[in-house]
Amino acid sequence: MKKTASMGLFAAVAIILGYIETLLPIFTGIPGVKLGLANLVAVFLLYTYSWKEAAAVSVIRILVIGFLFGNLFSILFSLAGAAVSLASMALLKKVSGISAAGVSIAGGVSHNLGQILVAAAVLENRNLLLYYFPALLIAGLVTGLLIGILSAEVLKRTAGRKSI
Repeated sequence: MKKTASMGLFAAVAIILGYIETLLPIFTGIPGVKLGLANLVAVFLLYTYSWKEAAAVSVIRILVIGFLFGNLFSILFSLAGAAVSLASMALLKKVSGISAAGVSIAGGVSHNLGQILVAAAVLENRNLLLYYFPALLIAGLVTGLLIGILSAEVLKRTAGRKSI
């Protein structure tokens, strides 16, 4: 019961961070580039619980944010990005010597890869991978680093705690 309540609170925090992100004007000139504030919760859950809890909270967040502020396509793109991102982060987390920031960077880059693969399939245009992914790669590196630094700080300050 306590874990369920905690996951509900983590989902609420992720939704709030996702909403805040819709309010932030980030003008990169690259459509779809966001900071990924809600991924802070996913990284935190990956380190304090497991990939299963991180996945559950991510799916809830994506569905709620998608229905409130997006559409079916935004939900599908976000789910694809989150699935690839979470899988890569869960695998890299097991490798010794890779920090939370490194894991988060991999998550940011792989999230963008997942989304561009879906876009290339939906639009039936493989050229997207050649032209658009380099910009998304850089964006994923930068945003992944920023979220990774924040995640590492939150993990340090909450070391040993599994509940709110």
